Amino acid sequence: MTENLSLAKAINRGLQRAMHENDRVLLMGEDIGTLGGVFRVTEGLKTEFGENRVLDTPLAESGIVGTAIGLAMRGFRPVCEIQFDGFVYPAIDQIVSQLAKLTSRHQGDQSFPLVIRIPYGGHIGAIEHHQESPEAYFTHTSGLRVVSPATPNDGYHMIQQAIQSNDPVIFLEPKARYWPKSDVDTDGTPAPLHQSRVVRTGTDVTVVGHGAMVAMLLDAAEVAAGEGISLEVVDLRSLSPIDYDPILSSVEKTSRLIVAQEAPGSTSVGSEIAATVAERAFYYLEAPVIRVSGFDVPFPPAHLESLFLPDVDRILDAVDRARGY
Repeated sequence: MTENLSLAKAINRGLQRAMHENDRVLLMGEDIGTLGGVFRVTEGLKTEFGENRVLDTPLAESGIVGTAIGLAMRGFRPVCEIQFDGFVYPAIDQIVSQLAKLTSRHQGDQSFPLVIRIPYGGHIGAIEHHQESPEAYFTHTSGLRVVSPATPNDGYHMIQQAIQSNDPVIFLEPKARYWPKSDVDTDGTPAPLHQSRVVRTGTDVTVVGHGAMVAMLLDAAEVAAGEGISLEVVDLRSLSPIDYDPILSSVEKTSRLIVAQEAPGSTSVGSEIAATVAERAFYYLEAPVIRVSGFDVPFPPAHLESLFLPDVDRILDAVDRARGY
């Protein structure tokens, strides 16, 4: 069955289905029960499943994740919501020092099926601590899987796949894409959780991104097409591990690569992709890999975010530079 849903509603439906299929799935977070979460992603689930499976927690991110780790050890599959990206840092010690290391510490004998949902990124005009892109902290940390859906269809399926994983998953939800609607095939066979995907074919330049950047890259590709330039757009979907095969195949065809992200560029996901493609596809490249990113400064106040975040013009400028070599 196909439904026209927003990303927020699609994730809600995915959580609902996962909870129906497995009574060991629990939701935890600040204001996720009665309120349904700040972005209403968990709206209605407390009414349907009760307060023992949809838990309103204290304002204590470290406590939320620490409690969830204990539940995962006891056979539950907890899904934690971090209310905003900038609020995850109090939980970093639990995530990095404990959760990410526990499977290795137990030599694989104990699994930790725990999902941490984090709304992230800009484009919503929010205040300090409410717009950040912390993905590099987690992709740098061995023992964590990190994914980010760019579409409602991926949101619906990927949240269920993340819950089914026996490893901890950081599930990054692009806030800017919560509301636009598109078709969701609720009965379709989803792509593997960690598979990158070409979402627009092209011949001149490969452009790669994740989360909210995918829609921006598609807009840039449409503008470029009007100028006779063909961009191939790749949606990463998974940030750790990264599926490089579609990226490398595309670069072999186009000989040029641009990586776009909202996060600052230094020591980032974009940096890793640029380095890996330079190592593995050097003889196919006819231009340096170009990164388009946020700047290496704290995420700015709302009225300055348009100067910080990559937009269509910055992407097209990078395309012109790549084609100029």
